[in-house]
This record gives sequence, structure tokens and C-alpha cells, in this order.
Amino acid sequence: MKITAAVLERGGIARDFDKAGALTVREVTLDDPGRGEVLIRVAAAGVCHSDLSVINGTRPRPVPMVLGHEASGFVEAVGPGVEDLAPGDHVVCIFAPGCGSCTPCAEGRPALCTRAARHHGAGELMTGHRRLSIDGQPVNHHVGVSAFATHAVLARQSLVKVEADLPPHVSALFSCAMLTGAGAAFNTARVRPGSKVAVFGLGGVGLSAILGAAAAGAGQIIAVDPFETKMETALAMGATHTVRADEHTAEAIRELTGGGVDVALELAGSVRALETAYDCTCRGGTTVTAGLPHPDARMPLNALKLVAEERTLKGSYIGSCVPQRDLPRMFALHAQGRLPVEKMLTHRLRLEQINLAMDQLDDGTAIRQVIEFD
Repeated sequence: MKITAAVLERGGIARDFDKAGALTVREVTLDDPGRGEVLIRVAAAGVCHSDLSVINGTRPRPVPMVLGHEASGFVEAVGPGVEDLAPGDHVVCIFAPGCGSCTPCAEGRPALCTRAARHHGAGELMTGHRRLSIDGQPVNHHVGVSAFATHAVLARQSLVKVEADLPPHVSALFSCAMLTGAGAAFNTARVRPGSKVAVFGLGGVGLSAILGAAAAGAGQIIAVDPFETKMETALAMGATHTVRADEHTAEAIRELTGGGVDVALELAGSVRALETAYDCTCRGGTTVTAGLPHPDARMPLNALKLVAEERTLKGSYIGSCVPQRDLPRMFALHAQGRLPVEKMLTHRLRLEQINLAMDQLDDGTAIRQVIEFD
């Protein structure tokens, strides 16, 4: 079938994405779903910094590629072997699915699935196939999703059925932002009631971490960002204090908390932010990073402090989540008013505005934007 999609034909575009025409909205051929695959009509796709990182080269991926990984939609057809989804089902897309049989999956860590990493790194679905093409030439899938398009074919493992009563532009935000941010607070950091938490970087993932820390019962939640408007949004979403990101941030947090936070969550994808997050934790504190800096980025570490103060530094990918387990729990918290993810939605756009959305994400004038197709 013929679909309309936003295609990245070359990477390394650093800025001015609308002017540069970074993504080209054009007609693309989408094959029918094969065994273990599902065709969906995309309803809404969030614009995430991970998409921008592919465009600017921070996260190198094979091109041409249809971007977009945070999305929701409705099943239109299923391939052979798919028996638990049917046309009309509301689903969200998962960019880090598990195969169920490799060692990380067997240990309950599907985000680290070796099979998914291999196929997604090559621009394929988890089934090992590409279902996109232009003029007979294959087009790569973005982490098995490619949701900046009217339709998409995904491996069954890359979809979770939505049983909750949620509009697509809201359910899409759970697909990446909420899983990654709130998941980092719930699963990786294991924020406890009454604990002191600092969140660095107040994009969609960072604000989701604010919501997660609040839902987990944190007693003090400090939001850190260079943009004043984002800190105001964080206060509206559960933060108790704000601190501007500058050279005095760690000192200000230690003074505010009487010695440092129990948990620091770094969601900015910045080595400097990660260093500051590590410095602002208390003795015995935990620093969790879910940001994605350039592959060449390196962080100096005070090894003595790591040992003598029993600090912990942990990575978190897709919030250490098991999406089939965690998404229903998050939907339930949303229904109770405890994860109001829609509060961070600043723009609802059309596919033709995708490059504008990238500019707004890059310059900090947007928090979470959604491309809508209905």
C-alpha cells in the first residue's frame, strides 16, 4: 500500500531543520504484514529528542529511514501467527521490545534484548524484515516503529494493547516519555516515600520522571533546567522546588536538601548534567541516567567517593520497564490522576509540520509535541 511518511535521507543536520528540510514528507510503499507482524493506522506520534538525535548524528542510524518511535494507533490487519490482536484494537508502540528467549529477556529485562538491538541497529523489524521502500529500494525502520507515517508495520512484540479509556494523543506519550521517565523513578531508582529527588532536564522524559517521583511518594522533588518556563511546568506537575542549571547547581541542591538528594535522575543527555547530578547526591545516594549523549562522550568519576560514600551510578533504558507489565499499571495511575502526562503536551501538529516540531524541540520552546493523523 502507499502511505505518507517523513523520511530522513541524510544525517548530520545540526540545526535549522525546517529551513534544511531535514525530513521529507513523501509517498512510501508499505508491504503487508508478514508472519508475526501487525499493520496499524498511526493516530498520534510524539516528537522525542531521540528522533532529533538521529537527525543531528548524535545517534547514528542507517538512512534512508522513516523516523518516529513514540506512538499510538489502531490495528488494521495482522499477519500469520498473531492471534491476540484484532482490527480496531487500540495499541501503543514499544521501541525496545523483548524477544522473550535471550538471556536479558529471561532475566526480566526486555529493554536489553539482544535480538531487538541487533535488528533495530540494522534498521529492521524484530522479524528481520524491512516493510518500507521507495521506488523499489528499501527504507529503514526506526527502532522497529517508524511512526512518522500514516501507517506502520511492526513486529507483534513492539505493540501493547491499550485497555484503558485514553485518547490516542495521550496514550502515545506513555509509549516512550512515561515508560522512560516514570520507569526510571519506579524501577531503576526505586524512589521511596519521603525521599529527596532531583530531576535534571525537563523535556518530556524529565517531566515524566517528576510525575513518577511524585506518584512514588517522594517528599522533596527538585526540578533542574536552564529554561524558566519548563521549571514552572515542573512545579505544576509535582515538583516542590526548582534550581536553575548553572555552575552553582550542585551547591544549591546540597544546601536546599541539607546534604544532597537520595536520588538524582539525569534525563538531559548531557555529560555535564550527569556530573552535576552525581555531585548533588548525599552519602549513599543513587544517580540514574536515562539521557542519551553522543557515543564518544566520556565522564570523569571520583572513584574514591564512589567507594567511601557508597554512591551508586546506574543507567536506565526505557525505564528498566517490562512494558506489558508496567503500562497497565501506569494507565491505572493516570486514571487516578497521579500521572497526568497530558500536562506536558505543548503542541499538537500535522505531519507536514514535522521539521518545525524539530526546531521547536531543539530551541526549547516545546516540551512534548504530538503529530496527529486523525
